[in-house]
Amino acid sequence: MEFGLFTEFHSPPGVTEAAAFDESLAQMKAAEDFGFDAVWLAEIHFQKDRSVLAAPLIIASALAACTQRVKIGIAVQVLPLSHPLRLAEDVATVDHISKGRLEFGVGRSGLPGHYQGFNIPYSESRDRFLETLDILRKAWTQERFSHQGKYFQFQDVCVMPKPYQKPHPPIRIAATTQDTYPMVGRMGAAVFVAVRTVSLTDLKRHLPSYQEAWTASGHPGRGDVGVSVPLYVAETARQAREEPEQSTMHFFRSISTALKKSDGATVQTAEAREARANRLAEISYNEILGEYAVFGTPEAVADRLLALREEIGFSTLSTWMNPGGQIPNERVLKSMRLFAERVAPRLA
Repeated sequence: MEFGLFTEFHSPPGVTEAAAFDESLAQMKAAEDFGFDAVWLAEIHFQKDRSVLAAPLIIASALAACTQRVKIGIAVQVLPLSHPLRLAEDVATVDHISKGRLEFGVGRSGLPGHYQGFNIPYSESRDRFLETLDILRKAWTQERFSHQGKYFQFQDVCVMPKPYQKPHPPIRIAATTQDTYPMVGRMGAAVFVAVRTVSLTDLKRHLPSYQEAWTASGHPGRGDVGVSVPLYVAETARQAREEPEQSTMHFFRSISTALKKSDGATVQTAEAREARANRLAEISYNEILGEYAVFGTPEAVADRLLALREEIGFSTLSTWMNPGGQIPNERVLKSMRLFAERVAPRLA
């Protein structure tokens, strides 16, 4: 079992951008000191008062220089927003700087605002994602290659450097929609699922389609599942419930608003996103505690994670200790320490 710390490099109102970078970088370095196996970085654009983490690979490079052991994961790179050759070069470079500690999570993002800012239609996101992923693999594994696709055309290019890890850093593909799970399984790729707009019950319902598609395609085993979940640990049940409440409710209300901006999506995608947005706009804190978060004492958190591991079968856990980005730094660090000292040993 691998344990990681996820961050958005939160930048709430009243906090300077410089302070936001300093605080989150310090938390990432503390994660290594506490014994976490990995740190995971989001990619977020155009969201004032939420995040300054628009360039996760640059942050990954900085972390590679100031840490020694932890894996550095991207959760996730939004592939349709990047030029594939430039991205192939950047990822390979970070892989070398980190001496092979990079894990490359990729996805499309469920927020159309990311695409609107870059003037890319969200309706193109799936095709752009698949084409970019194909180009990345060619760039990393072939000395020279040509490509004639819908969005990109290259003739006899040699991308340098090649990655430190061979054939390339581990790729983990994010799944949020029902049809994505079997697609990732057929590809034989590790899957990354985040409890944000998708509930724990939804995960339990959808993950079997990933594992069934994996087996039907002839891949050995049952696949590799990584889960990211809002998680908070405190000494008492009351503290664990009350301390993250305001920040957590802020996140789910704000993500509901962001999901409603569906310009450029297909009708089917827009309708599904609107349904999720409406559900999150009305969700209660009790419902969040039951379906979207794991908050509690060390004993309660360990018990629940053990049960979820049995039900879901994940091998990698990414803990989001500050959902909403408004939990004070000292409480986040205490939650990290309690998890590392009193929860992780029970799951090892």
